Amino acid sequence: YASTEYQSTLSSHCITPSMSRKGDCWDNAVAESFFATLKAELVADTRWESRSRARREVTEYLNWYNFDRRHSKLGYLAPAEYEMKMLQESSPAA
Repeated sequence: YASTEYQSTLSSHCITPSMSRKGDCWDNAVAESFFATLKAELVADTRWESRSRARREVTEYLNWYNFDRRHSKLGYLAPAEYEMKMLQESSPAA
């Protein structure tokens, strides 16, 4: 994944790779966990009649996942709520 040819192909398609430093697999673990959840909750055994329908349903799922779905690892907050909370806690008092 770090080869010049692979990176060039990604770049030619305007894709930014997500790669952490050597020996740091944490970023990948989070992504793998999310995609496993997406597959289990939405994609498994689903056949969409069109790409546009699949795109629409995946977009709806992502919105639900980020704004409504509670996560035990985040103190039972949705990701967007957790991020907002972290931003508020880290910003200097007005």
